[in-house]
Amino acid sequence: MANLKLTDITKTYGDSVNVLNDINLDISSGELIVFVGPSGCGKSTLLRMIAGLEKISGGTLEIADQVMNDVPPAKRGIAMVFQSYALYPHMTVRDNMSFALKISKKSKAEIDAAVENAARILQLTDYLDRLPKALSGGQRQRVAIGRAIVRDPKVYLFDEPLSNLDAALRVATRIEIAQLKESMPESTMIYVTHDQVEAMTLADRIVVLADKGIAQVGSPLELYGRPENEFVAQFIGSPAMNLFSGVITEVGDRTGVALDGGGHAWSAVPTRESDLGRAVNIGVRPEDLVITAEEHLFKSKVLIVEALGEVTLLYLETAAGAERVVAKIPGINDGLRGQEVALSADPARVHIFAEGRSLLYRAD
Repeated sequence: MANLKLTDITKTYGDSVNVLNDINLDISSGELIVFVGPSGCGKSTLLRMIAGLEKISGGTLEIADQVMNDVPPAKRGIAMVFQSYALYPHMTVRDNMSFALKISKKSKAEIDAAVENAARILQLTDYLDRLPKALSGGQRQRVAIGRAIVRDPKVYLFDEPLSNLDAALRVATRIEIAQLKESMPESTMIYVTHDQVEAMTLADRIVVLADKGIAQVGSPLELYGRPENEFVAQFIGSPAMNLFSGVITEVGDRTGVALDGGGHAWSAVPTRESDLGRAVNIGVRPEDLVITAEEHLFKSKVLIVEALGEVTLLYLETAAGAERVVAKIPGINDGLRGQEVALSADPARVHIFAEGRSLLYRAD
């Protein structure tokens, strides 16, 4: 298929409304890249600029090593799947999928072969003669994806394609998209979503957008296990990472931090003499907090218990300078409400942030 290269891409509306600044990103042929970020961060705008539906204010977009800034959308070799299915209600599945090929004056044999192939991949063969109203939401979205497949594009763009589906259909269709990618390993795909589960399960790499730029790019597990900054640390993972304020009191390969609200944390993030006395935030994911009777980060009263079956969420009284504290512990623990518990964490799972940046990625 095709590689993409975005160099210093910016987007401005009018003279003053700046949406995106200096976006630099290389996407390899065959990758599935997911754009995530908070509402209004520009992820759909960036996707639409790649598609040619939004004008690029500055920078260069290359697809298959060709500059595409001023190339019309229809000639970019791109197929886009939107939130809404946008199917023609009076046309059968077959006619919906073949419409673009008919407009392109493809032969009947070429059209039939392309439609049959896409229907086989998407398990739509038995539905080709049905109207959209006779299909479920997930099946309609598969038709929309099939309409993209028949065009054999260089790049597939997905703009929150599952957001209109209910929870069960989202899970089923997400699995189908993952299987689709496995069946088309050379296809380059860019996928926009606000759903972390979609991002973590589908992506080869995730691009986290924030503050008009890219906060971090990496594999799902890289972003989860080694966030470069507090924003990514709290954006990736649910519930969000807990942050406790404190001061570094011991340095070396094993770092000690005195927490503002009392208690002490150990981290495997290395520090040096110049870090002594430095104000930092300690980051611990809810699933890395454990109830202990020994050395602990802090003690806190359990305010609310959410028993989810395989795990229990404990919402605790604010402690150690944190805005809120959540612990995610295995099993059923519904008898802890109102109890005071001591919590600790493995130093290898404790992050240290100074001025919003992880000390693992310090530039000096």
